[in-house]
Amino acid sequence: MQSKRSAIKRELWAAGTMIVLGLGAIAQASTYTLGSLARMGPGLFPAILGVILVLLGLIIARMAYSPLTVEEDAEEVPPPQWRGWGCIIGGLLAFILFGKFGGLVPATFALVFISALGDRDHTWRSAAVLAVGVTLLGVAVFSWGLQLQFPLFRWG
Repeated sequence: MQSKRSAIKRELWAAGTMIVLGLGAIAQASTYTLGSLARMGPGLFPAILGVILVLLGLIIARMAYSPLTVEEDAEEVPPPQWRGWGCIIGGLLAFILFGKFGGLVPATFALVFISALGDRDHTWRSAAVLAVGVTLLGVAVFSWGLQLQFPLFRWG
């Protein structure tokens, strides 16, 4: 019974965190103009994300008391995937570095390539193929489609 109680407590902490973050996002978004769906202001997107976070937090809190809660006695917690965590964080850091000094293309390629290597099933070749595909898609969507003011290549 103790593990069920700790599972409920853990889920309630998660729900509370989601709700507090959502309310914080809504409060911060209220300091900006919201605009409308046709002409979105700078506060609309954070406000929508805040509402979604609050709703998810409420759903998590409701599920904590669900009768379908599974006993955790039989569940074995696997060890942390340090390789995956390291590659994802390394990919984000590479995106920041390459984005500042290299542009969108090298930053996106580095992000996807390094992050993909965090999955033990990926090889260098499959990570490179994935990175090329996502980079091409990113250039098409963000540079040409949305005309994001992020240079494709930056020299110097």
